[in-house]
Amino acid sequence: MEDGRLRPGEYVWQPELASEGEIEIVVSLPLQRAYVYRGGVLIGITTVSTGQAGNETPVGTFNILQKRREHYSNLYNNAPMPFMQRLTWDGIALHAGQIPGRPASHGCVRLPLDFARLLFGVTEMGGAVHVLDASPSASEALAMARGDGAFTGMGGPEEPMPGASN
Repeated sequence: MEDGRLRPGEYVWQPELASEGEIEIVVSLPLQRAYVYRGGVLIGITTVSTGQAGNETPVGTFNILQKRREHYSNLYNNAPMPFMQRLTWDGIALHAGQIPGRPASHGCVRLPLDFARLLFGVTEMGGAVHVLDASPSASEALAMARGDGAFTGMGGPEEPMPGASN
């Protein structure tokens, strides 16, 4: 699954690649991408739209606190937030919305509608969502978010330290 070719609103969904395991989501703010893993296996990639300047999407690891198929914003004129999965109690969530190819939300992570529906169907309360201010490849994103895997190009554990002798 090569995510570099996805245009705004496009996604890849291949749940058959892993039928069991915990779902984890990694969101890359610079790439405006989300990666979905089941049992550590990549099963989906999508374009997203995260928070714009002044309303940035927070970085960190969050757990899904609440799920609602139909939800409306308490903060922004009752705006629809289909397939909402709450990450914070102060208004940050994953949900379906417009994907213009750049950060454009008030801090939420917007997903394409069909992808949001599919993701909603496989996630559980308490599931982990990692938001990174980094540009990992799909194969490195989960390892980087967990801090327990090998990744290169961004100071990962397999890279030699600058100035270190071998």
